[in-house]
Amino acid sequence: MEVLLDDLARLELDDASEYYELEVPGLGRQFREAVKRGIRRILEYPTAWPEEDEDVRRHLLHKFPYKILYSIEKDYIYIIAIAHCHRRPDYWIDTILNKS
Repeated sequence: MEVLLDDLARLELDDASEYYELEVPGLGRQFREAVKRGIRRILEYPTAWPEEDEDVRRHLLHKFPYKILYSIEKDYIYIIAIAHCHRRPDYWIDTILNKS
């Protein structure tokens, strides 16, 4: 199965990685690796994580306060957001509604 990242998710990944790298050298790379591991686990077990909202699931990252929000589509996993767990909850819902 293929993975597609929304432009917003890609931007969030880049921004968070840059922030962590500025805080502690190497931490940005560790964050990216944690996201990659999370996506691999999602691909292995797409229905294993709870629903955040209708048809949107969340996978929490270990060691970082982020979650991967995704939907399971017919031929791919769609990564909607890589969201900080404590900032602007549910901001991503408006993003999805605006794209519909």
